[in-house]
Amino acid sequence: MFKMAVFLKPYKKEVIIGPFFKLLEAIFELLLPTIVALIINNGIGMRDTSYVFKMGGLMLFLSILGFGCSMICQYYAARASQGFGTTLRNKIFSHVSSLSYAEMDKYGTPSLINRITNDVNHLQVAVAMLIRLVIRAPFICIGAIIMSMILDFQLSLILLAATPIFGIILYFIITRTSPLYRSYQKKLDKMALLLSENFSGVRVIRAFAKRRQEKQRFNESSEDLTGMAIHVGRISALLNPMTTLVVNAAIIAILWVGGIHINDGRLSQGEIIAFINYITQILLALIVVSNLVIVFTKASSSAARINEVLATTTSISDTGNAVIPMIETLGSVPAIQFNNVSFGYNVTGEVALADISVEIYRGETVGVIGSTGSGKSTFVNLIPRFYDATEGHILIAGVNVRDYSLSQLRKKIGIVPQRALLFTGTIADNIRWGNEYATDEDILQAATIAQADEFITKLPEGIHTLVSRGGRNLSGGQKQRLTIARAVAAKSEILILDDSSSALDFATDAALRRALKENRGEMTVIMVSQRVSTVQQADKIIVFEEGRIAGIGTHDELMESSEVYKEVYLSQLSSEESGK
Repeated sequence: MFKMAVFLKPYKKEVIIGPFFKLLEAIFELLLPTIVALIINNGIGMRDTSYVFKMGGLMLFLSILGFGCSMICQYYAARASQGFGTTLRNKIFSHVSSLSYAEMDKYGTPSLINRITNDVNHLQVAVAMLIRLVIRAPFICIGAIIMSMILDFQLSLILLAATPIFGIILYFIITRTSPLYRSYQKKLDKMALLLSENFSGVRVIRAFAKRRQEKQRFNESSEDLTGMAIHVGRISALLNPMTTLVVNAAIIAILWVGGIHINDGRLSQGEIIAFINYITQILLALIVVSNLVIVFTKASSSAARINEVLATTTSISDTGNAVIPMIETLGSVPAIQFNNVSFGYNVTGEVALADISVEIYRGETVGVIGSTGSGKSTFVNLIPRFYDATEGHILIAGVNVRDYSLSQLRKKIGIVPQRALLFTGTIADNIRWGNEYATDEDILQAATIAQADEFITKLPEGIHTLVSRGGRNLSGGQKQRLTIARAVAAKSEILILDDSSSALDFATDAALRRALKENRGEMTVIMVSQRVSTVQQADKIIVFEEGRIAGIGTHDELMESSEVYKEVYLSQLSSEESGK
């Protein structure tokens, strides 16, 4: 947790000034019982009304000063905690954005979201409590004992004897509730997962008539969570009666011994009242300490989760400084070249790609086909370095992809992923992700190539139509066409379409391929698909099977040389269409 202190450096002033004013408030609070004792002894006891008003005014003044100090501390605590949270969230977001697909796969999106929101909130609360209460609570305990010693040392020994008993009670409660609280959090996470599955999969649940079963699952999870909460609550509920018992025992002892001291003339009635007030202050301070322990226990767990993310280094280094070759100077150099490339998603698992060697030249349209899980998407994901090859080398324009900076490399590549993802904003905003300087004409041209103009022109606001979160107000085919338009607008040297026309009908798919062919210029196009019709007219087709290349060539060549391609082709086309 101490590693998080670096994010408090910009708020040194708040971290120092806040506790200082809280300390002043505690000093004023500790003076009040003694003033009450003076009022009882010298004012009420002597029937001196002016003295009562004078000391009462002093109490009011000290209370106002204490309130002012408390407000100042609250202000600085809020500034420091909120600033700390903002800085930390920005740091985590920036760091996570730099991680490769491999690290993102390791943690998972829900976990990362939880760490950047819920865990940071726990740390913010801990920072606020650190400034407001960590110094005040121990100071009140120690100060109350010292003030009681000044009044009557022998009577203060009762407080000294009671204080360790308070500590034992708090230790008993904390040691038993802290692990239970962690279990409670795990059960809460389980319920959150269950809710997420049900809300996101509501259509599937209803389609298979599983509402009753899911309701039962939720009830069981809820009852489990409730049982744990009750168990923790029962133990925590012991705190008040046990501490009250000790306080009352201490008060009785003070009254008993104090009565003897009063008879002996060594103690006044006001001093006994002051002692009781000091016991109450110690009690409240110890209860605050117990709450702080719970707060910092949660914060410590959250800090460990955040440190785990921040300590993770990306497997994709961004230190390349290669000189980008000009297209005109490439000559016969392949635009993309794989040299004995192998890749596995983890060290111990099976390789997803094995010994891949292939050359793709500038201006070619290359089809990539194969069965599900054959390595097609992995193949294209290695080109922009979403992952790094575990063996072999990948060259872009004759330069190793590791020698490019990531920004250099990815400016050369436009990619349309399998899952069509759009962002909130207008259609134009989404297409401009490919080229932030694109004019409305450029956007319309890209939309036309992607066959998206067909539905855009029918919208009342055209390219300025708002897209809801994730493109929920658009169909699957419309979203795919917009993501293709986004990549086309980038005007990159390489365009990768990773099974990005799966939601398009055959006519639209054919029109898209025709438009790309007419407008590609010197752009190299790689089309990943499971449809033979999509890749059939490509200049070159790469056939994958179980992570290996099972054939390379044109459609006619592969029909003669590749049984895998021929089998896929025949399985998708009727006998009449295949000419058999």
